[in-house]
Amino acid sequence: MTTLQTLKARTVALVAIAGLVLAACANQMEPAKKLIADVEAAVAAAGADAQQYIPEQVSSVNQKLADLKAAFDKQDYKTVLAGAPALVTEAKGLADAAAAKKKEVLEALGAQWTQLAADLPQAVSAVESKLTAIAKTKKLPSGVTKDGVAAAKAGLAQAKGAWDEAKAAFTAGNVQAALDKAKGVKSTLADAAAKLGIAAPAPAG
Repeated sequence: MTTLQTLKARTVALVAIAGLVLAACANQMEPAKKLIADVEAAVAAAGADAQQYIPEQVSSVNQKLADLKAAFDKQDYKTVLAGAPALVTEAKGLADAAAAKKKEVLEALGAQWTQLAADLPQAVSAVESKLTAIAKTKKLPSGVTKDGVAAAKAGLAQAKGAWDEAKAAFTAGNVQAALDKAKGVKSTLADAAAKLGIAAPAPAG
């Protein structure tokens, strides 16, 4: 075989090898692309609850997804195919993890609500009773001022309205909003009680 023939043979071989490499890459590209899409779909399916209740896990998945996308852009499909299946499983687990965490949080919030729902009516009753007692006497108790009584009356009215709003929010399923409102009610009633010289009722139970 002449030198020219040898060069031609080598060229043909190199072209054939290159063709095989390109074909292999093409065969890997679509599966890699699909796996990345599967991860994205699983993250999207987890929704806002995952962002709210397990943000660190979502961030971890998104970082790994970004790494796989970078490998895909470099046509490193082998890396994508090696790492993506596990990430798909992890991403699909986000929804269940978020649901479990949400349940845990709501149960804790529910316990707080139950306590406040027991405490606040007692606080309202204590302030009302003291105001009624003061109204029946011509002399203010020691340490209680006329302005303090007026402020306590206003605070009581405000607390009652806010407590109604808190109960409505809880009934509507807005537990966190209900708790925030109820805590404000508790603070208002405590201030009113202080102005009347009485202690806030001890927690129920």
